[in-house]
Amino acid sequence: MLEQLRKLGFEVLALHHAEAIISKDMPQSAIEIESVLQEISLPIEELIRGGGGEGKLTQRIRHALADYGWVKHNFEIKKTVDGEEKESLSHEIDHVKTFDGWTFALEIEWNNKDPFFDRDLENFKRLHADGVISVGAIITRGSSLQNSMRDLVTRFSRDQGFSDIENLRDYYSPTTRQIEKIRRAIKSADDFHTGWANAFVSDKFGEATTHWRKLEDRVHRGVGNPCPLLLIGIPSSVVTF
Repeated sequence: MLEQLRKLGFEVLALHHAEAIISKDMPQSAIEIESVLQEISLPIEELIRGGGGEGKLTQRIRHALADYGWVKHNFEIKKTVDGEEKESLSHEIDHVKTFDGWTFALEIEWNNKDPFFDRDLENFKRLHADGVISVGAIITRGSSLQNSMRDLVTRFSRDQGFSDIENLRDYYSPTTRQIEKIRRAIKSADDFHTGWANAFVSDKFGEATTHWRKLEDRVHRGVGNPCPLLLIGIPSSVVTF
């Protein structure tokens, strides 16, 4: 399952019988996800300009999934006792599609704060327990991308010939706090490119953001269990110069 993605360097982890369910009961879901992800690329300029939040890469993935019919859906679950409503919960999922009665829920966490993983996994767990979804999936930054981020930004800085903080303003406008952080990092590294890259990545793509290791740690602790889960990590190979 998703062998083409694996060959391209994507990390793929299926838990709680997710692979069996997808392969046997809704193989088209894997075909569509693979078709979308194997075509993605991330120009290095977007990585710098976007920094965090809903970047253009996320938007492209969302639009491509929407073209296949993966749409946002708000699940409303109500508890009624003797005709009286006692509890009402809603769970909004960004991408949902049903395949022959099997429902697949998918979230993209490109660069949020890592507690968003807890939210997604707990939502999947509740929805699965209520018989609403069959599989939950999360797409996030893979470990190769997270680990190479500083090298990618340093390379970009050298290629552009940056030599001063003012050079950065064509791509983003650092705040006063960020400028001070960049200056300290440059002094510590004794090199503008390395120092700026260290400060930029720490500030925008730090350990407390959503990336593969943070997600893997949670599912190995049992967060989201027993919902069948498919986790996909985007590799560094998608970055283009």
